[in-house]
Amino acid sequence: MNIRLKPGKDKPVRNGHPWIFSGAVAKVEGYVDPCDRLCTVYSVDGERLGVGYYNDKSTIRVRMLSVDTVVNTAVNKNVNTNRSALPPLTFTVKDLHSRIRQSIDTRKRNGVLTANAVDYTDSCRLVNSEGDFLPGLIVDKYGSGVCMQIGTAGMECWRGAIVEALSDIVNPTFIYERSDTASREREGLPSSEGLIAGTLPETLAITENGVKYKADLRAGQKTGFFFDQRENRALLRRYAAGRNVCDCFSYSGGFTINAALGGAATVVAVDSSEEAGACLSENARLNDVSDIAKFQKSDAFAFLRQLPPGCDGSSIDLLILDPPKFANHPSEVDRAARGYKEINLAGLRALAPGGILFTFSCSGAVDPYLFRQIIFGAAADARRAVQILHVLTAGPDHPINIAHREGEYLKGLVLRVQSF
Repeated sequence: MNIRLKPGKDKPVRNGHPWIFSGAVAKVEGYVDPCDRLCTVYSVDGERLGVGYYNDKSTIRVRMLSVDTVVNTAVNKNVNTNRSALPPLTFTVKDLHSRIRQSIDTRKRNGVLTANAVDYTDSCRLVNSEGDFLPGLIVDKYGSGVCMQIGTAGMECWRGAIVEALSDIVNPTFIYERSDTASREREGLPSSEGLIAGTLPETLAITENGVKYKADLRAGQKTGFFFDQRENRALLRRYAAGRNVCDCFSYSGGFTINAALGGAATVVAVDSSEEAGACLSENARLNDVSDIAKFQKSDAFAFLRQLPPGCDGSSIDLLILDPPKFANHPSEVDRAARGYKEINLAGLRALAPGGILFTFSCSGAVDPYLFRQIIFGAAADARRAVQILHVLTAGPDHPINIAHREGEYLKGLVLRVQSF
């Protein structure tokens, strides 16, 4: 199957962007095999750009797997290419295995998985979709097992090959699937969940930077745990000693537990979910910090608003704001921006002078510059002087394709807050 692009729509593909939207496609040539979906992409002038997989049910019509370096090198050097003599371009099961192996080897080399007693880590993300040049595939390591998530119709075609590759490369004690995302519905796919191979422990405990957590693959967020905040949780621990900490939208307590282990005087974890609170309490018990880490069931917005202003006696001097995604689509950015400003305004007002704010957005539609502008506006309205100490993103087990700005979904700032 061949895809012809409209005039001017080839540049992002040449530069490595993995998505081709419906509005960029001029013509589809050939049979669309629902069990294969591989396609070759051409410019309006007939230049071969690369190979990807196609789905006419998705707004993202093509997700690129590779760019044709032969043609693009010639184009960049202004060299005429004999297109009829070009080697065939495809993406095979062997290529899939190779790319999964490369992703896992990268984690081994960059120190994400460590055996050191102090920062021992046995769990992380192994394959990060577009960030590892495998759009639609996420694989997370949970101790000796793995959990996979297939989000696109193209990757669904290679389900068996993915399981085979993981069995061969990782040799896991279990392979569990959590393909239950909204993206599957947009791709015309049903949800798919459950144990694929091996035995899933009744209680699954993982270790990250020496901290123990209970992971729920069946019902937890994402595939069962938020691995993307790994390095940011470790950074928080460095700031926690002697402080009174409030962790809003605490979920299962990743930041809460690290604050307690970092020597915080008190830690209050705020979340509206009783189930999250129960998991947090279990994680506190696993790490022997139940006497410090306390859960409070409450709406985070309401909780912060009822606190006395920081300059008038609030005792909170380290605050974490890690809310759920406020924008699922670019059309929701304005509403999300209002939500981020509101929660950060309440947090900035509540912090004691000299306090530290860890604030995050996981909305991919809200870019880092906009997020920074939102915090600037909240600081101005709160009449607080703010210093940026750190600019944060996801850890190295969540690499980002530099051509794929949309992959930079997690952004955060660490701020020191004073009065004007």
